[in-house]
Order: sequence, then C-alpha cells, then structure tokens
Amino acid sequence: MTEEAIWSLLVVTLLALLVPIVILSLTARLGPRPERGRSDTEDKLSVYECGITPKVGARRRFSAKFYLVAVLFVLFDVEVAFLIPWAVTFRELGQSDQMGWGILLAMAAFIEVLVVGLIYLIKRGALEWE
Repeated sequence: MTEEAIWSLLVVTLLALLVPIVILSLTARLGPRPERGRSDTEDKLSVYECGITPKVGARRRFSAKFYLVAVLFVLFDVEVAFLIPWAVTFRELGQSDQMGWGILLAMAAFIEVLVVGLIYLIKRGALEWE
C-alpha cells in the first residue's frame, strides 16, 4: 500500500468519525429545549399522522402478501444495482477479445434467471393485489 493510499484512507476514516459527531453535537446544542416546569401533555405524546387522529392501532397485522411484495422489490432492486455498473462498463469490457463474449453470456444467463423468476411469480399470482 502506498503512502498516498494510507493518507487517503486515514482522511476518509477521520471524516466518517467526525461528521456524525459534529452533526449530533450541533443538534444537541442548537435544537429546541423543553421549557422548565412544563410536562409533556397528551397531545405531545400522541401519534402524529398527517394531522389526523389515527383510526386504527399501529399494532394491527399486515397481510403476508405485503411482505412478499416488499421482499420481491428489494430482490429486483438489487438485481438492477448489479446491471447498471455492467451496462456502464460493457463497452470497455468488450474491448478485450478474451472477455467480451464471456461477460455477455454471463450477464445473459443472469438476466435469464431473473426473467424466469419473474414469469414464475406472475404465474403463481404473487404480484396480484387483493
């Protein structure tokens, strides 16, 4: 590791430690303080939901379908996160004669697995909302 890389790593580490400390200390120092002698009222402790009193408790059950759709969203979102860097660097990767077709076939297989999985989910009705 070069000396320049060590200094860069040190600066990034210091910034990663100092920025949250500075922000939290400024928030604590400059933020609003409760007035002396006033206790928290029921209004302050109640749930705030767009200015409307909530009609249903926060502890109600959600359908398992909700969680399935959330997990599928995260799954396909991560797949897109893999596709974007590949698409950006595809032209550079294709310049070398040895790796161009191999990388293209690997990504085609990756996309094929995604499409087959999506078709399976659609046929099973996992994306239908009731």
